[in-house]
Amino acid sequence: MKVLLLLVLIIAVVLVVVTLTRRGGATREQSRLEDARAEAQRWYERLGGQVMNLHGDDPAARQALADASERYNAAGGQLQQAKSVRQFELARESALEGLAYVRAARLAMGIDPGPDLPPLASAQGAGQLTREREVNVQGHQYKAGPQPGPDTPYYYPGGRVQGRPVPSGWYSTPVWKTALGAGAGVLGGMLIFDALLSPGFGDMGYGDGYQDGFQDAAGGDFGGDAGDSTQAGDFGGGGSDWGGGDFGGGDFGGGGDF
Repeated sequence: MKVLLLLVLIIAVVLVVVTLTRRGGATREQSRLEDARAEAQRWYERLGGQVMNLHGDDPAARQALADASERYNAAGGQLQQAKSVRQFELARESALEGLAYVRAARLAMGIDPGPDLPPLASAQGAGQLTREREVNVQGHQYKAGPQPGPDTPYYYPGGRVQGRPVPSGWYSTPVWKTALGAGAGVLGGMLIFDALLSPGFGDMGYGDGYQDGFQDAAGGDFGGDAGDSTQAGDFGGGGSDWGGGDFGGGDFGGGGDF
C-alpha cells in the first residue's frame, strides 16, 4: 500500500512539473512575441513620423523619401499580418530600411541625418561605395558614388541582388530593381553590376564577407557580354564568371530626433 501511494505521489509531482514547465515555456514565447511586436511597431511609428514631416525639392531627396514611403507601407502591411517573432522581425527590417532611405534623404537635403541606424541584416557584408565610378554597358552610361548628385539620384542601402552583394551608395538608375525582374532584365542588371562593382577596384569598403560571397556564388557567365565596359581589363572578351549571395535593428529616438 505504501509503495502504491509513493508511486501515485511521484506521478503527481511529475505531472505538476511538466505542467509548470509548459506554462513557463508558453509564457516566455508570448513574452518574446510581445517584445518583437513592440520593437517593430516602434521603428514603424518613427519611420511614419519622418515620412510625414520631411519634404525635399532636390530630386535625390524626393526619390529617397518616395522609397522610404514605400518601405513604410510595406512594414505596415507586414505588421498587420505578423503572427510570429520572425514575421515581426521582418517588419522591423522593412522599417529600418525605410529609415535608411530617410537618412539618405536628409543628407541630400543638407541637414543633419541624425544618429546611425542599427545595421540592416540584408546589407551585411555588402559594404559601401567610397568614390565615384562610371561605366558604359551595352551603349548606356551608368554612374555610382558615395554622394547624391544630379546624375546619381537613386539611393540603395546595400544588400544582395540576384546572389551578389551590392554596396550602399547613390546610383544613376535603380539597376537592382531591373536585376530583380526576369529574363533579359536580369541579364542587363547583372552586366551593370559586373561593370560598376568589379572587385578589381578595391575601393568600396566591403565587409569581410564580400569577396567570399562574390566568389562562392559564382555561376553567371557575363564577362564576354560586358566587353564594351569602359573599365578595360575587368570585362575583356575572354569572359569571366562572376557571382555574389538575397535582396532584401537599437533605439533611434523619436520621429523628431534626427
